[in-house]
Amino acid sequence: MHNPGLHLLDYLVVFGYLLFIVYLGTTFAKRQTGTDRYFKAGSSIPSWAVGLSILATLISSVTFLAYPGEGFDSNWIRLVQGLMVPIVLVFMVGFIVPLYRRVIGISAYEYFEKRFGYLARLYTSLAFAMAHFSKMGTVFFLLALALSSMMGFNIYLVIIVLGFVVILYTLLGGIEAVIWLDVIQGIMLFGGGLLCLGIMFATASGGPIEMIRFAASEGKIGFSPYDLDFTRLTFIVMALNGIFYAIHKYGTDQTIVQRYLTARSDKQAIKASLIGVFLCVPVWALFMFVGTSLFSYYAVTDVPLPPDMRPDAVFPYFITTQLPIGITGLILAGIAAAALSSLDSDLNSLAAVFTEDYYKRFKPSSTDKQRLFVGRVTVLVCGIGALGVAFIYVAAEGETVLAIIFTLYAIFSGGIAGLFLLGIFSRRTNKQGVYIGIVATVIFTAWGILTSITLGVAEKPLLDLGRFNYTHHSYMLGVYSHLVLFIVGYLTSYLFPRPETDKNFTIYGYMEKKKKGEI
Repeated sequence: MHNPGLHLLDYLVVFGYLLFIVYLGTTFAKRQTGTDRYFKAGSSIPSWAVGLSILATLISSVTFLAYPGEGFDSNWIRLVQGLMVPIVLVFMVGFIVPLYRRVIGISAYEYFEKRFGYLARLYTSLAFAMAHFSKMGTVFFLLALALSSMMGFNIYLVIIVLGFVVILYTLLGGIEAVIWLDVIQGIMLFGGGLLCLGIMFATASGGPIEMIRFAASEGKIGFSPYDLDFTRLTFIVMALNGIFYAIHKYGTDQTIVQRYLTARSDKQAIKASLIGVFLCVPVWALFMFVGTSLFSYYAVTDVPLPPDMRPDAVFPYFITTQLPIGITGLILAGIAAAALSSLDSDLNSLAAVFTEDYYKRFKPSSTDKQRLFVGRVTVLVCGIGALGVAFIYVAAEGETVLAIIFTLYAIFSGGIAGLFLLGIFSRRTNKQGVYIGIVATVIFTAWGILTSITLGVAEKPLLDLGRFNYTHHSYMLGVYSHLVLFIVGYLTSYLFPRPETDKNFTIYGYMEKKKKGEI
């Protein structure tokens, strides 16, 4: 049953867009002759395209839908995390990008093995896989939930169609298809947000000035509360979370590190990273402001909202009821594009990690052709697996299963930014100390999660230790886990012999070369 608010032209626009990206993605298939091309594009992509791909990778349909919901319901406090990213990256990018391009082949986690041994590589690569596999299922579910309600299609059908599209062009076209389609999809995402904002400004009485004035008077513009309270969502909590998010994402995440390898030179890769991060902030801000504007739009116009509508459903409702014929289809295609640009990166990166960290390691005599085949099979298997996770979410209404998966991921993937900081800033830290730090982080994170979250209708946490329960905000748990690994790993390293650390794996080697003018 089709949504009566959509015109046939809107459906044709969405389906036409999906067919277009499948066609364009598969045109790269003949060029995928080896793993270097499939996972690194032969290091031939221009910096501006890599930068736009980083933007599209970091932005998903969650941004397109959740940020407007947050801006409608609250203020801009969740934007603080994104604002920290360029501040951190400006200090890191000049060292991180050349480091990875010099030290690793394809997998970011090769660095951790060279620095701290295979168990460090295993921990970080498994953490990446768990995080992004669960994320893919979540993105499929949330996107299908939105599009099925907006377009009137069965949610399972939407999941299958979108899954087929992204698996097909990622499997055949490799990282080149991913990057060039990300460029298109990033532009569609940003353009869709601007278009919606422009229509709101043009149709609301008083225009943008009145809408902004009204939002400010209602406390919708700002980053409060600013008090030093780690038990609530405050500015300082989001700022600290954003600092470690930036280190984790740009220093250890395969989907980003792999982009560094696709650029033509170190200089081009650094430029691409800066382009990506400085574009992300305006996009995050744009969609947060869309939510703020929606709040003002429905307050200053005579357009009614259905009673008891959830904040994250307001933007989809606006799209299907207030936009002109054809434009609605373009925005829906933009929502799909936002999700696909995140999913394709996850699929290609998961394939790269499995091929390099596991298959190649345990079958070193394999040919490059065999590794390419394994990489493609991994894309297919991970894609189908993510669809399965999305189906489970639908059957369980997204609650219990989602909570369990994210709980397990959070427990076993904490502290990776702390591990990365130990790697680049400490020459005294050894692998024994790091392994103790990893164990301590897993125990700490398990305690924090199990003593603070509840599943279903239970009022008590899963593990109730009374006054010894974790009571700070959940966002701080991520901050603490990185600090635990860093501090425990560093201090316990003094219990073991000093390692012979290759200074080229640390910032000190970089600084020495820079001082000599070699960089």
